[in-house]
Amino acid sequence: MEHTTDFTRGPIVGPLLRFSLPILLALFLQALYGAVDLLVVGKYAMAQDVSGVAVGSQIMGTITNLVSSFAMGTTILLGHKIGAGNREEGGRIIGTSIAFFLSVGALLTALVPMSSGLMATAMQAPEEAFAETRRYIMICGAGSVMIVAYNVLGSIMRGLGDSKTPLMTVAIASVCNIAGDLLLVAVFHLGAAGAAIATVASQTVSVLISLLVLRGRELPFSFGRKELAIHRDVLLPMVRFGTPIALQDLLVGLSFLIILAIVNTLGLIASAGVGVAEKVCAFIMLIPAAFMQAMSAYVAQNHGAGKNDRAVRGLKIAIGLSTAFGVVMFYLAFFHGDLLCSFFARDREVILAGADYLRAYGIDCLLTCFLFCFIGFYNGLGYTGFVMAQGIGAAFLIRIPVAYWMSRKTGELFKIGLSIPCSTIVQIIACFIFYASIRDKNPLPLRMLRGRARDKHTVHCPRFDYAMHRRPVRLLFCHSHRL
Repeated sequence: MEHTTDFTRGPIVGPLLRFSLPILLALFLQALYGAVDLLVVGKYAMAQDVSGVAVGSQIMGTITNLVSSFAMGTTILLGHKIGAGNREEGGRIIGTSIAFFLSVGALLTALVPMSSGLMATAMQAPEEAFAETRRYIMICGAGSVMIVAYNVLGSIMRGLGDSKTPLMTVAIASVCNIAGDLLLVAVFHLGAAGAAIATVASQTVSVLISLLVLRGRELPFSFGRKELAIHRDVLLPMVRFGTPIALQDLLVGLSFLIILAIVNTLGLIASAGVGVAEKVCAFIMLIPAAFMQAMSAYVAQNHGAGKNDRAVRGLKIAIGLSTAFGVVMFYLAFFHGDLLCSFFARDREVILAGADYLRAYGIDCLLTCFLFCFIGFYNGLGYTGFVMAQGIGAAFLIRIPVAYWMSRKTGELFKIGLSIPCSTIVQIIACFIFYASIRDKNPLPLRMLRGRARDKHTVHCPRFDYAMHRRPVRLLFCHSHRL
């Protein structure tokens, strides 16, 4: 199929980089949505608008990440089926995903605007910025169906091995968003509300383009009205894969919202400063995030093809490549945070507050190179339950308690921010321990005894599809058998 990547054969580094680069650029442009909102509002509006967009976009970002993570079930399931050579199921997987997530989007469109006031209150939005925060959430919430569709269609494309089409659509949407922000905020002075309207409108454009591309593309399986329905036998494994990832991202995102709520008690400057730092962080964490998504698709295909030894080699390569970029991100965030924050704010106090918090994220840049690649690796194998457990445990046992303690003890943003790398260290340790446990428990899948793994007379376990549907967390232990 055009624009797709087969990860199960040939070199690893070249295809992995070519697949990761469009994901990186797409994530960059996606991060540009909130960044442009904050940039334009910071230059043409008041501090309360900056705080409103910062807090409101954190809430909407959590909801968006929840949907995007849940949609990873589609990416993993498609990757497994394509890697196993069972492509005829692709149309039913795509149809089920679209039908199901449209229902989810419609529900969010109804619920989020009604809950906007409660969300702003729960986040302890500063009194001066409460109205702007509520307005931003209400408008973005009303466009939830487009936000959901935007992320689900991207997951479908990546599951097919196509990372270029999502890049194209998000690029078009980013241009529309920038134009909308400049028109509504800089010209018509609508503040936070104008930024929210521009975001929803641009994502609507992206969804329409994605649907046209998907409809006009020649697929290696049938996809029509008959497939565009919720098929229970497809939905169940999709939900089993996606639910742990979504639950983890929801609760981890909630932990960052709790930290922001803790910071909001320190005043308007601290609130705006951390909001600006989070926007900068959305960019400096793009490279490990891109490798994480690429690893999920890469490992899913190789696992479906029974090539777990190749999946492990890809993991090591991805960690090395990601770390090389992570050192650069650390330098910029730790030593030049004020310069980075100045892109999103003009108030000197806000810039200094953001730079202080960003130094902690700089340390985390060196650590997420390992963590994000491991998460993509385990997601691709189907170990989404472990990914959920380590993420939630670190968030609520380490990150939040350390942030709260530091806020009460010192009130310094850098020390509050240190809660983030502290939790990442714990997660990395958990990933290494889990890797050792599954390798020692059953050495064949991870070490893939070379003679047997490459023997042309070796075939996949006949229970593969059943295991994938019924017990995804045990996929790794599905042995190969000789004819």
